[in-house]
Amino acid sequence: MPLHCTTALLTLATPHFASLTQFYSQLLNLQPAVLRPNIYAEFHLSGLKLGIFHPKATPHSPLPTPHSLTGLSLCLEVENLEAAIAHLAQLGYPPSGDIITASHGREIYAYDPDGNWLILHQAESL
Repeated sequence: MPLHCTTALLTLATPHFASLTQFYSQLLNLQPAVLRPNIYAEFHLSGLKLGIFHPKATPHSPLPTPHSLTGLSLCLEVENLEAAIAHLAQLGYPPSGDIITASHGREIYAYDPDGNWLILHQAESL
């Protein structure tokens, strides 16, 4: 039987729940739509729900490795790339590289406080 998804949710496991929740609240300029202090926070974005949770200690807990390049990245499309870069820098997490120009627009790479890869993307104007 095929899988029929009704919604998608990207979640980030972290032992630093409060600081990561605060970072995304400031980055996105949103308060969590769902908040269970020290357990779970959920931000509702257009087309995406972003969840942050503090995993329980089990042998299978998904704990991040700071600045490891995993297959997971969070791509956020922004209206003004320079303003987004300045905002990240103000939060203390400036991108380390230069803006990359690709066929689909401009982007830059950064990391959140837990080392999750962020891609800030500004679409090419038509």
